[in-house]
Amino acid sequence: MQTSAFGINKRGEKASLYVLENKKHTVIKVSDHGATLVSVLIPDKNGVVRDVVLGYDSAEEYDSHTCYFGATIGRNGNRIEKAQMMIDGRLCKIPANENENSLHSGPNGFNSVVWEVKEHTGSSITFYHLSTEEEQGFPGNLNVEVTYTLTDEDAVEISYRGEADKTTVMNFTNHSYFNLGGHDSGSAMNHRLQILADAYHPVRDSGSIPTGEIAPVEGTPMDFRAMKPIGQDIEADFEQLKFTKGYDHNYVLSDKAGEMKVMANAYCEETGIAMEASTDCCGVQLYAGNYIGDQIGKDGKAYSDRCGFCLESQFYPNAVNQEHVPSPLVKAGEIFTTRTIYRFYVK
Repeated sequence: MQTSAFGINKRGEKASLYVLENKKHTVIKVSDHGATLVSVLIPDKNGVVRDVVLGYDSAEEYDSHTCYFGATIGRNGNRIEKAQMMIDGRLCKIPANENENSLHSGPNGFNSVVWEVKEHTGSSITFYHLSTEEEQGFPGNLNVEVTYTLTDEDAVEISYRGEADKTTVMNFTNHSYFNLGGHDSGSAMNHRLQILADAYHPVRDSGSIPTGEIAPVEGTPMDFRAMKPIGQDIEADFEQLKFTKGYDHNYVLSDKAGEMKVMANAYCEETGIAMEASTDCCGVQLYAGNYIGDQIGKDGKAYSDRCGFCLESQFYPNAVNQEHVPSPLVKAGEIFTTRTIYRFYVK
């Protein structure tokens, strides 16, 4: 496996970049900093290799921005209202980092640490991290692993495994921003997208905490059951889209976790590159990159709002504080696993 230096993060830890390759010579690059998916290199319909995920060239750059490009998110993906929850009858408070709420586990999320390489092959790598109680404020010491596997079918399979010594939250996800035209090709709003969900979670306001309602997508701009351009309805006169400056909502895939299913399909007509996304999670957050801002990414290329989109498989946002929804709480000693797959092809 090819390995190279990837800079030094804000904690003074040295980071590395690892190259995975399958039998078709498709390549992905991952870093131990944040257990991050840095690059996915896919030939387009003309044989031109495109890097279809947004990112940076060093750990320092990842640490200097807040978009979570390609990062492993945990212990909890998405938001927890007021950065607190009841666990085993005890009120647990964690640091808030988005107004009064916790987003992606606060300022000390998994995206900010250098993970240990536990094992690897030419096409697979497993990262390990011990998340102590002190790291984020969640109960228990958590042993967590994330494995990236590049299959010979050009699928990036991301598998997670967690075990803790106290009941705690385990809601892991990957925060890759996809642009099937290439990370340097500008807006992704012309991409066609399908999300296989009949309902979504409306949010209360710009704080993006769900109301608790499960609302049908039918008859609204939130409906992606039939493939359509991501940007087709993003500026519609619709309160939910105004709250979040575009799509940033959880779609309901199932009333329980554990069943593997296709959650979404995406396609870029210009390159012919398509992606099928599958997961065993109960929800997926569509985020249209509404707050990327003007910045410089890999290879000195300019990024801006909506030049990538995310499909973040997850438990429902703020699920730890809601009854009658799948719970992200895992009891002490129990092993939690989950898996999400992004398969790329040309059509």
